[in-house]
Amino acid sequence: MSPIYLDHAATSFPKAPGVAEAITGYLTQVGASVNRGVYASAQQAELVCLSLREKLCQLFHHPDPACCILTPGATWGLNLVIRGLLGPGDHCLVSSMEHNAVMRPLQALAQTGVTFDRIPCDSEGRLRLETVPGLIRPNTRLVVLAHGSNVSGTVQDARAVGEICRANGIFFLLDGAQTAGHLPIDFVGWDLSALAVPGHKGLLGPQGIGALLLTRELAAALTPIVTGGTGSASHTEFQPDYLPDKFEPGTPNLPGIYGLEAAVSWILETGVDTLQSQEETLSRRFLAGLADISGVTLAGPAGLEGRVGVFSLDLPGKDSGEVSYRLEQEFGMLTRCGLHCAPSAHKTLGTFPRGTVRFSLGQATTEEEVDAALAAIRQISK
Repeated sequence: MSPIYLDHAATSFPKAPGVAEAITGYLTQVGASVNRGVYASAQQAELVCLSLREKLCQLFHHPDPACCILTPGATWGLNLVIRGLLGPGDHCLVSSMEHNAVMRPLQALAQTGVTFDRIPCDSEGRLRLETVPGLIRPNTRLVVLAHGSNVSGTVQDARAVGEICRANGIFFLLDGAQTAGHLPIDFVGWDLSALAVPGHKGLLGPQGIGALLLTRELAAALTPIVTGGTGSASHTEFQPDYLPDKFEPGTPNLPGIYGLEAAVSWILETGVDTLQSQEETLSRRFLAGLADISGVTLAGPAGLEGRVGVFSLDLPGKDSGEVSYRLEQEFGMLTRCGLHCAPSAHKTLGTFPRGTVRFSLGQATTEEEVDAALAAIRQISK
């Protein structure tokens, strides 16, 4: 029985064409670090880093590659902004659908005098935009928003939130973990101050690499949360204040950078619109089939509009862990069960504390795999 991988919200598999070859090529033919040598292989690696920054800016409509910080992942980028900006007396707004990559840093900062409020969402996880202005305080410095939910696939109106933030002079950090590579994202058009993305999900690259895109204004306001050698300004023991070095201490993950550069190249060649259309076709098929299965509750939007291909199912009377185990053992289907590191989202959706079984689609998912998933759900739900 061949496995059917339906856990793309956790990490994509397989990766984009060319990713494995790029990583192998770096490890076997280049090997050098960046900013630490002027020999040819080091310069080659530096050019790949620059190419990745430029391509990420092209993908997300950002004008300045120097403001594209290469990070160990989206969680790192989110922490860099949240911990680097907020201090005692500051206030932050988040949605009630946030991942623990946002909530755990905020809860830690709450012990030091930072306060935050949750913007309420409806029962399908959609932000109640009309409540946002009333939650803004004179000391509100930051709004953090998960663009797409890793639990329900619900997509928020980032443009509308950006307009509110711009009108009130508040920095706006968008978590693109579930939408980067799945949907178009417009950094400038949506008035973003920062965009954190992982390389290993919708961008189809390897784990351990991501990016944080910043405005110059926010970058100037941030204090680095980790400092160290950059290979630049080596005459001083103080961290450089120019970009991207200010936020990139230590030796970078060059194998990851090579892999992600290949992945983003493939996405740009293929087109995000094409990938989005393919995912919508599969999502429509999944939702239509699910509607004919009794005894199963879908958490989040019942329709195609305003969602990505992440589907959380609640089978009343059945343990989500047991269901996920049966899916693998009996059908070769790889899913994720539980609370998905997002207890606040599950509370909003009414699935806390029992959690759900999550099916998430990717660029490699086929219609046959969607049909197989529906047949398995139908069998287990009886």
